[in-house]
Amino acid sequence: MLVGRSMDWFEPTSTALAVRPRGTERTSAPGDPASFVWIAEYGSVVALMYGRIPVDGINEAGLQVSGLYLSESDYGRRDPSRPGLALEQAIQSFLDRFAAVADAVAWIEESGVQVIPLDIGGKPGTGHIALADRSGDSAIVEFVDGRTEIHHGPEYTVMANSPPYEEQLALQHRYAGLGGDEPLPGGTDSPDRFARAAYYSAKLPATESPREAAAQVFSVIRNASAPFGTVDAARPNVSTTRWRTVADLKDRRYFFESTTSPSVCWVELGEVSFEPGPDRVLATENDMALAGDISARFAREDGPR
Repeated sequence: MLVGRSMDWFEPTSTALAVRPRGTERTSAPGDPASFVWIAEYGSVVALMYGRIPVDGINEAGLQVSGLYLSESDYGRRDPSRPGLALEQAIQSFLDRFAAVADAVAWIEESGVQVIPLDIGGKPGTGHIALADRSGDSAIVEFVDGRTEIHHGPEYTVMANSPPYEEQLALQHRYAGLGGDEPLPGGTDSPDRFARAAYYSAKLPATESPREAAAQVFSVIRNASAPFGTVDAARPNVSTTRWRTVADLKDRRYFFESTTSPSVCWVELGEVSFEPGPDRVLATENDMALAGDISARFAREDGPR
């Protein structure tokens, strides 16, 4: 069970990787009247956008969570009767508290949690969330017109940016190999990349090799990436791919690839300690010397919480 994702953004993201231990106390939305507190049950390895915002990661139980940009997201007017969860804490809250997608989905539905947006890099930080676990279960969670919409099941294996997920599912059926007869698109618009990811991920050959499996997933997410030079003010939902990750949920291995570096590096979750203590942070995106297993490279320091 592997998951690949790309981070496309209008500017470099100064992303760092962090080992976040068990036992850390976090607050869902500081200052909000319906904020809540939790203590991390699971340790995790996360990618921190701008060195502080968790946008992707895997926990020690094999749960993977990603947050992607969705301009159509609408979290609704703040209802103080609902628990408040700041967008910058959303990914971490799932990684800290859940081992399985079904448990995370049940909490979303039962709690009525409301996400609180923020600006990221001067842009509206509106997004949707993908979850996957080692059993093969997955879910896509979106917030549209103030409603929470969840697609839950192992059949939901691809997510891109705009438009909302229900429309993406309909658009892909226009193309050959996905139910239609139009040629597979090669552009950088989100529906084009969604179609390519859906098509090529379904064609991957079976393998018993974790190395081959990771290479295959990388091949698909690279094909669905946006090259440098694609930023276009007339198409704000198209941005250059800054980095990619592949998470091996069964072997608990987290790969990171910066598009400005020549090599892939990775963290073996079984080789790092998640015992209570401070975060351990490693800048990765612009370090051309990082390659291979970097599990031992994490310095113990007080990092972002």
